[in-house]
Amino acid sequence: MNVSPARRPELLAAGAATVTVVLWASAFVSIRSAGAAYSPGALALGRLLSGALVLGVICLLRREGLPPRAAWRGIAISGVLWFGFYMVALNWGEQQVDAGTAALVVNIGPILIALLGARLLGDAMPPRLLAGMAVSFAGAVTVGLSMSGEGGASVLGVVLCLLAAGAYAAGVVAQKPALGHASALQVTTFGCLTGAVLCLPFAGQLAGQAADAPLSATLNMVYLGVFPTALAFTTWAYALARTTAARMGATTYAVPALVVLMSWLALDEVPGALTLVGGALCLAGVAVSRSRSRRAAAAPRVVAERRPEEPARIQDRT
Repeated sequence: MNVSPARRPELLAAGAATVTVVLWASAFVSIRSAGAAYSPGALALGRLLSGALVLGVICLLRREGLPPRAAWRGIAISGVLWFGFYMVALNWGEQQVDAGTAALVVNIGPILIALLGARLLGDAMPPRLLAGMAVSFAGAVTVGLSMSGEGGASVLGVVLCLLAAGAYAAGVVAQKPALGHASALQVTTFGCLTGAVLCLPFAGQLAGQAADAPLSATLNMVYLGVFPTALAFTTWAYALARTTAARMGATTYAVPALVVLMSWLALDEVPGALTLVGGALCLAGVAVSRSRSRRAAAAPRVVAERRPEEPARIQDRT
């Protein structure tokens, strides 16, 4: 199968987004294991330190250097809100509410990204994107309701999940302009370092809990840092630099469906019929949101076909 040069960047961005979504979904399974031995702040710090170490080594090997000054504002804001605050708030929130409630509340994040992106970045809101987000959100609600009922939904837990969703959305929108000045690796590395510095007050908890934690919990924490953080946040930044924040946010609606599948395979948690329906809706909505109309898909080909003729037309006129 031959891929045209014009389509190659789009396919690479889609592949990077897919890697991100799969690894972020796997994070929920690992968090469940590591969270039993580590407190929310300690788990966030251990995850960020592991990720920063891997990213730092890669940056040194690639001689990336420091990001340009113009990128630092977006890196700092996304580092504080998304890498730091979001991880602590989400870890804490999931200890207060059941998984279904947490998934339902946090999934307002893509909607907030779309609204903030349209307001602050001038992102377009095409009908297909809005329709896909509506379908995916309905699926997320279905998954959340089907998984709820086994735990309590405290007011504190709901507020923490809301704050996590807001921090996630604001962090994504802040990160987008930074990617116009720095590479995806630079933005991810220094955002991760910023989040780790923010979480340093939890260093004492991390040291104390690491001494007593089972090896499996510590390995899960390291896995969270290396793959769902270092790798997945880099592939996210790579894809985000090549599309709109709203479209990337809609892609993450595939996470609940993949979490259901991974929990089924890894934890023997057999999903019910309603959960499977919700997961299918999530995936269908993502497909719709990332699709393009026939007119939009044909436009690049029309332009490409006309360009070679333009010089000939000019010569004919002369």
